[in-house]
Amino acid sequence: MNFMSETNLVGHKIYMQKADPRHFVGSKPEDKPIDPDNFSQVLLGAINGVNSLQQKSALLSQQMITDPDTVDPHDVTIAMAKANMALSITKSVVDRAVQAYREILSLR
Repeated sequence: MNFMSETNLVGHKIYMQKADPRHFVGSKPEDKPIDPDNFSQVLLGAINGVNSLQQKSALLSQQMITDPDTVDPHDVTIAMAKANMALSITKSVVDRAVQAYREILSLR
């Protein structure tokens, strides 16, 4: 991308090129109305994603025990690590939400 060209230079002034509409003051990304159902759907989708990772990890672990030749041990390890990470992040988010709720209640 060529940022400096002769058309952008007039005397001692350099005109800026617009690369992204969000970079200039006054132009905002499209404001979408807040849908109360949207947040709940996003939250439920995230929790369902964590649940599916846990189930996949458990299924691969069971398959590793019952039929070890069909499962790669690396896949089991990766699935368990993903499930553990997702659960840890979810627990952190829940703890922060509870902490924020308690702080709001203590303002009274």
